[in-house]
Amino acid sequence: MIDLHYWPTPNGKKVTILLEECGLPYRIVAVNIQKGDQFDKAFLEMNPNHRMPVMVDHEPKGGGAPITVFESGAIMMYIAEKAGKFYPQDLRTRYDVNQWVMWQMANQGPKTGECGHFRRLDQKQHGDQTYAIRRFTDEVNRLYGVLNNRLYRHKYLAGDQYTIADMICYPWTVNWKGQGQDIEEFKHFKHWFEEIGARPAVQKGMAVGSDLSSDVTKLPPEEQARIRKLLYNQRAIPVPA
Repeated sequence: MIDLHYWPTPNGKKVTILLEECGLPYRIVAVNIQKGDQFDKAFLEMNPNHRMPVMVDHEPKGGGAPITVFESGAIMMYIAEKAGKFYPQDLRTRYDVNQWVMWQMANQGPKTGECGHFRRLDQKQHGDQTYAIRRFTDEVNRLYGVLNNRLYRHKYLAGDQYTIADMICYPWTVNWKGQGQDIEEFKHFKHWFEEIGARPAVQKGMAVGSDLSSDVTKLPPEEQARIRKLLYNQRAIPVPA
């Protein structure tokens, strides 16, 4: 059994998509990031970076003590290798997959996250965000172009096989409207997007935890302010005394 410490964000949904595709049994352990569960001592022992998801495999290959992995890309590599699916092990294809997993972690996820952050920011409260909005909206547009050009040449991101490279990128594209993008501009990406989104396991993985989160915009202003203070402008956690 795999425990997945999870909240329904794109980074969490990458992993639930893979678990559903592999048909592995797993248990969701909710990490309510709006309440600050990610800063609990027990969670920090699993992930010093205080971000979800975190995976705990209670039955690792070869037996022994449970294995804990943080960072969604590393988790997906671990799960796919354990299941023997969606992560080809021949040298060339494995590194095709690896480079797109790294691309997602280093480029698509961070830049898309910043894009959403600045586009949602209250400019009356925080001042003019025009440059930041343009900067990150354009960068996300560039990244959609990277996907589109790759998918012009290949059916999937790592070539002809559907792999964790596709699964890790898909959840960050679902909110393309909120990112200020028009996927009609990227017809090869759009074809991939529609095909991936139609997969039953992807739909199941994307739906996991839909009963957990709430629409922050519908919360009282003081509660919205509390959540913003918790999630944004974080600084270093001091070393324990």
